[in-house]
Amino acid sequence: MLVDSHCHLDRLDLAAHDGSLDAALDAARARGVSQFLCIGVSADNARAVKDLADRYADVHCSVGVHPLDLEPGAAPALDWLLGELNHPRVVAIGETGLDYHYEPEAAELQQEAFRLHLEAAKVTGKPVIVHTREARADTLALLREAALPQAGVLHCFTEDWEMAKAALDIGFYISLSGIVTFRNAEQLREVARQVPVDRLLVETDSPYLAPVPHRGKPNLPEYVREVAEYLAVLRGVSFETLAEQTTANFRRLFPLAT
Repeated sequence: MLVDSHCHLDRLDLAAHDGSLDAALDAARARGVSQFLCIGVSADNARAVKDLADRYADVHCSVGVHPLDLEPGAAPALDWLLGELNHPRVVAIGETGLDYHYEPEAAELQQEAFRLHLEAAKVTGKPVIVHTREARADTLALLREAALPQAGVLHCFTEDWEMAKAALDIGFYISLSGIVTFRNAEQLREVARQVPVDRLLVETDSPYLAPVPHRGKPNLPEYVREVAEYLAVLRGVSFETLAEQTTANFRRLFPLAT
């Protein structure tokens, strides 16, 4: 069985399933997906992801504020974040992190918010889900500074092996999305071959970044199967082995997602 370890169920384009989230989830289940982690990105969608997790037994969620969803000039309040995290279906913090590709001018605010999420991880013991883009040095520096006692994950990983190795060395997991199937992603495929078997996750990041052969279309949780099948071939193992390994890794990283 597979887990889609990072999806945005409240943002899916459901046209392929006649507008029905139930149908989209059923389609994923029919392809062997047994669990979904629905990701929080803002104060506005915290309620939505928790409602979805309450609605479906195989959906859990995270709560956090994405670096590109920060309110101008203001990081979220720690009290707010801790309050939102105090919910039985919230198993992780984030996504949080740094994105200098789109908003390099907001680096200081993003760092403040990232530190706040890392503090919440220390307080709650819940793992942190990290988004990083064109902010390699600062992302690693803040993670080392936080010295979290529990693991976290760099989701939708797109960096090189040097960064992956640095993250692995401080206890983090690496999650790969459909980007690994893209024609120009050879650097990422080198990373995918080398990530230790007990630190690898798979995800869709749906509705974004649909894998080949669905590239250019809205992504759906059912397509995590394509990601896993591709990685299995790349790593020279059976699909069943890859699915079993990544599911075990998910449950180890997110122990509350039971």
